[in-house]
Amino acid sequence: MFDIITFGSATQDIYLKSEKFLPVFGKEFTTGKGICLPLGSKIEVEDIFFTSGGGGTNTAATFANQGFKVAYCGMVGDDNFGKLITDELKKYGIDTSLIKKTEKMPTNIAVLLMQPGNDRTLLVYRGASDLLGKKDIPWAKIKNTKWMYLAPFAGKLTDITEELIDFAQKNKIKVAFNPGYNQLTMPKAVLPKILKKIDVLILNREEASLLTKIPYQKETEIFKKIDELTPGIAIMTKGREGVVVSDGRYLYQAESLGMKLVDGTGAGDAFGSGFVSGLIQKNDLSYAIQLAMANSSFAITKLGAKEGILRKNQPWPKVKVSKANYL
Repeated sequence: MFDIITFGSATQDIYLKSEKFLPVFGKEFTTGKGICLPLGSKIEVEDIFFTSGGGGTNTAATFANQGFKVAYCGMVGDDNFGKLITDELKKYGIDTSLIKKTEKMPTNIAVLLMQPGNDRTLLVYRGASDLLGKKDIPWAKIKNTKWMYLAPFAGKLTDITEELIDFAQKNKIKVAFNPGYNQLTMPKAVLPKILKKIDVLILNREEASLLTKIPYQKETEIFKKIDELTPGIAIMTKGREGVVVSDGRYLYQAESLGMKLVDGTGAGDAFGSGFVSGLIQKNDLSYAIQLAMANSSFAITKLGAKEGILRKNQPWPKVKVSKANYL
């Protein structure tokens, strides 16, 4: 039996760092700033770093580091990158027997162009992970788990969100749900039914606003709406500003640890999986928030989504958590 099975993407992340990745400014860029490289030239890269990424594997790494028996269920391409990801997961002690291979598409790839400072640009190829469908899920094997963690889905994987959650409810499996854009924009007849069956709902503030149609600055109104949608614990992360969590009666708030940012990749995955880890360990929301905040804070201090996450029994600082009745 597994303690938890994670679902979501598996990506080969490739970091390229160069002093030649200089910013240019202009209104044509959505962020007001971009990268300009001379066409036809050869650009020197000072550093290169390979690691696995994707919400499904990132969260699995935290659960493994916290001592849980964890498996990742997903799809990779039948290629070298797929093998690299699988081999890396094994090193973390993650069960890889639920991973499917496909020849239809290559493994997901993300190339991160690191500029001087902390700016980065991602080039993303969404490949094999998005092909995982109902027939690829080993249903008989996944029923023997206590928890499921559903990271953001895309492609065919989005279409089986409801079936996975219904399956979990039928088999008395608890569900942590971190929906992405594709899931938050599912048909109105589907999403409310899903949210009623969730034990832990994890959103960033933009996602919380998208779900509730309420500006993210109106936190109390957002949580009152979310509490109507789901009976489970609701989380809204706010980046460097911290987090707000509701258990349906109280609002819990905490600020971030303010650790130096090296790479923000996977910070949300580290928070969500850290929270669920703490909840399983002690069934205490304040402790779960503290572990989540520490895990995500340490994660951003290293390149890659997995390099900085906490190990079991590793000392970590605890943020102050406030609790207030908001009903």
